[in-house]
Amino acid sequence: MSHHVATIRWSPKPDEPFLDGRYSRAHSWRFDGGAEVPASASPSVVRVPFSDPAGVDPEEALVAALSSCHMLFFLDFAKQAKFVVESYEDEAEGLMEKGADGRVRMTRATLRPLIRFAGAAPSAEVLAAIHHKAHEACYIANSVTTEVKVETRAG
Repeated sequence: MSHHVATIRWSPKPDEPFLDGRYSRAHSWRFDGGAEVPASASPSVVRVPFSDPAGVDPEEALVAALSSCHMLFFLDFAKQAKFVVESYEDEAEGLMEKGADGRVRMTRATLRPLIRFAGAAPSAEVLAAIHHKAHEACYIANSVTTEVKVETRAG
C-alpha cells in the first residue's frame, strides 16, 4: 500500500549528565517531505528543564494524528455528499490513564470539530453519518485501541 518514514534525532549536550537523568529530552522529528518538527517528552511526564514545552510530545502527536486523519476523511466524504466545507477546526483532546493491567495508555481521544459549510449544511443525522464514516475509514483510528469520540461543536 504505502510506506512512511520519520527520522527521530536526539543527542545530549556536552555538559549534560546522562546517567543521573539530568539530560534534555528535546529532539527533532524529520519527515520524508522535509518538514522538521521540534519534539520533546511531555512536561507532564518529564519536568522542565529536561523537557521542552514548545516541542510536540508523542501524546499530542497521537491526538493530532487521530484528528487530522478523521478530518481528511470527513472532508472527502462531505465533498462526495456535495456539501461545501468552508472551514474545519478541531479542539481535540486525549486522556492518559492507567489501564486494568496497570500500564499507562491513551484511553480516550475526543474530537471536537467545528465545521462551517458554505450553502446548505447537512442535517444533524447526516453530519453524524459522515463523521461515523470518517471514523470507520481513518487509518490511525483503525491502528489504535484508544476510544475515539466525536463531539461536534455548534458554530
